Amino acid sequence: MPESATLLADKGYDSNAIREAAASKNAWANIPSRSNRKQSLPFSGWLYRQRNLVERFFNRIKHFRGIATRYDKCPENYLAAVKLICARIWCAA
Repeated sequence: MPESATLLADKGYDSNAIREAAASKNAWANIPSRSNRKQSLPFSGWLYRQRNLVERFFNRIKHFRGIATRYDKCPENYLAAVKLICARIWCAA
């Protein structure tokens, strides 16, 4: 994780160890607190909702069989296929 980044995760990753690891890198952990946590920690709901857009995009990429199963083992060819599919999704939108 790069310095001064924002860590976006869901409630499953709400642990003190993950928050401390993010703090050691000067990163802000935008993780909603679990219901059993005694104190509420700072959290941006708007930023958390933007994470959903990224998850939906990766889901659309996985609809293409060659990407989901990673038939092409060469990293350069795989990246080219991902870029091609991204352009196709973008043009269809």
